[in-house]
Amino acid sequence: MKKYEIEINNEVYRVTVKELPADTDMTTPAPAPAQAQATEQATPAAKPTPVTQSAQGTSTTGTEVKAPMSGTIYKVVVSPGQAVSKGDVLIILEAMKMENEIVAPRDGVVGEIHVSPNESVQSDQLLLTI
Repeated sequence: MKKYEIEINNEVYRVTVKELPADTDMTTPAPAPAQAQATEQATPAAKPTPVTQSAQGTSTTGTEVKAPMSGTIYKVVVSPGQAVSKGDVLIILEAMKMENEIVAPRDGVVGEIHVSPNESVQSDQLLLTI
């Protein structure tokens, strides 16, 4: 079993995925207990963990915004100190020939930005803090 986070309509869910044998018949529904178990495991993820950061000599708390997948930073839309609202576009990440908008998970002020345009990033790499 592997654990993943997925985002649907700006709502993050943590799910557990079980790999099935290659010869599994995918045309018939899974038994009822397995469906109930999968439903129970697809629950909203906990709020992002606050991290301590130093901004202009003062200690604040922030939320880490990480890359959801590997790719290349196409554009950094925000700058340090800029106020953002939940859902605002922060960074555009190019992956698999598509531009993916990385949005603010909450209202706040952009802290430190850890990436720049044309930089390659890995999945789960820290992009910026809010």
